[in-house]
Amino acid sequence: MNKIQKDLLIIGAGPAGLGAALYAKRGGLDFSIVEKYMAGGQITNTEFIENYLGFKEEVSGFDLTKSFIDHCNVLGVNIDDYTDIGSIEPEKEKNLFKCKVLDSEDLYIVKSIIIATGASPKKLHVKGEKEKIGSGISFCATCDGALYKDKEVAVVGGGDTAVEEALFLTKFAKKVYIIHRRDELRAVEILQNRAFNNDKIEILWDSVIKEFIGDEKLEKISIKNLKDGKKYTKNIDGVFEYVGYKPNSDIVKDWINIDDNGFVITDEYMRTSLEGIYAVGDVRATPLRQVITAVSDGAIAATALDKHLRGLL
Repeated sequence: MNKIQKDLLIIGAGPAGLGAALYAKRGGLDFSIVEKYMAGGQITNTEFIENYLGFKEEVSGFDLTKSFIDHCNVLGVNIDDYTDIGSIEPEKEKNLFKCKVLDSEDLYIVKSIIIATGASPKKLHVKGEKEKIGSGISFCATCDGALYKDKEVAVVGGGDTAVEEALFLTKFAKKVYIIHRRDELRAVEILQNRAFNNDKIEILWDSVIKEFIGDEKLEKISIKNLKDGKKYTKNIDGVFEYVGYKPNSDIVKDWINIDDNGFVITDEYMRTSLEGIYAVGDVRATPLRQVITAVSDGAIAATALDKHLRGLL
């Protein structure tokens, strides 16, 4: 077994993890940063970002992430992509953590951990959904939108992401339905106005999908109006789901405090209920989940952790 001893292991290389890595490197910490998939996180699949400080024009999620990664690389940060931490075992008497890599002989033995594992899209959990994921159901318009040129698609949700992705899909689809269970959108006003003024977008208020229908691929959806109770089917070529996120906290939820929705509870220094463990970004309980706050979380955690290791906090 290959034992890797470090002061710190950062688990996750999205904006929060990369922000932590930047400040950990500047603080002279001996650390590793690992990512289950490819470095960058979910924003790599975002068509455009308009609210990141310093970018007056919209910037694609991919380009913004690339700038984050390039900055870390210039400082000598090595990101271990496709490295999945399968378990974390605290050794309280030694103030250490053993972090085992899945499908590998690698074992990290570290003094501290920053959890930056983010969150995953929630599903609707209705009939036919499981079978149609990848065959008509998607969670990424940027990834799959071009497949629906001149077709009709639906977006489920009413928040910023749902409306942003609906607007993006109008570049390809001839018709985009926004299916929302309430009678008003939750997205910010500027996005709402763009949706209301786009001739390709139609909003189905007070509605939910009850079933996905089709043989090999999605062909129809069954929709229920929550106000009058009426059900009907609509021919549809693709559905994009944006109904919230589930925190990727399973690896630590059994021994640190989480809230009722599974998000990790931290203090203002990003410390969890177990000494030596910090949580940043979308995985933690926070009033705002944005790229700018994720990067900030990472910076706070790494700075606080550095002081902790030196006995100053």
